[in-house]
Amino acid sequence: MYDTSDIRKGLKVLMDGNPFTVIEFQFVKPGKGAAFTRTKFKNLLTGAVIERNIRSGEKLEPANVETKDMQFLYREGDDMVFMDQTNYEQVTVSKELIGEAHDLMKDNMACVLTFFNERPVDVQLPTFVTLEVTASEPGVAGNTAAGNVTKAATVETGATIQVPLFIRVGDLVKIDTRTHEYNERISK
Repeated sequence: MYDTSDIRKGLKVLMDGNPFTVIEFQFVKPGKGAAFTRTKFKNLLTGAVIERNIRSGEKLEPANVETKDMQFLYREGDDMVFMDQTNYEQVTVSKELIGEAHDLMKDNMACVLTFFNERPVDVQLPTFVTLEVTASEPGVAGNTAAGNVTKAATVETGATIQVPLFIRVGDLVKIDTRTHEYNERISK
């Protein structure tokens, strides 16, 4: 059992028979009354977010979840196929489970899958991916008065991201999978 002092981002707990993960928490000590932890949980099965106040001394039940290092193999329609790197078993996951970052996934990418009762419930991508720019409009000279000016660019996986004007076709760019944002240009 977890105590309130064990609450941290990413902690997996079981509430009302469903697995949840902590996405945000804040310890609150009011002037009057007992201290508590204001916590936001994300349901791993439905994706719904709930907020609960956990009083000091309350216990949380650990969720029976298992994480596995897996490799993304290929897309199959709206599904993504992953392979367990230890026993070579393949698992098919819907792209909705991955979210918006599914269009940044490159073949053979290492990911971490979370399973609840042998069913995949969460996919964690690497924080950053390096992809090649395959299409981009040339930057317009003199269009930099506004400061941080960007343009649309398409990367090798088909995703469209905003990049600085100096990025050209063939450049390698580092992209944050959590925000879909350009991070930096990588030299070849």
